[in-house]
Amino acid sequence: MDPEVIQQRILQAMPGAQVRVHSDDNVHYSARIVNADFSGRSRIERHRLVHAAIGPELGREIHALSLDLKSPEEISA
Repeated sequence: MDPEVIQQRILQAMPGAQVRVHSDDNVHYSARIVNADFSGRSRIERHRLVHAAIGPELGREIHALSLDLKSPEEISA
């Protein structure tokens, strides 16, 4: 799956987020997402939001996904 497709799915689910997705082989991905919706949420809750945005390809076409999820406040600190 093209990293741009993943990025667009995340942006559709999280308008206004800053999203950067990278992959060297289109199977293993890393993503950095800064989103105000992450404020006050646990790490697990943040991951669930991203997994829901990506959809069923996670675990199929997407073999591995490393996530760096921050709120804007965490970036500023």
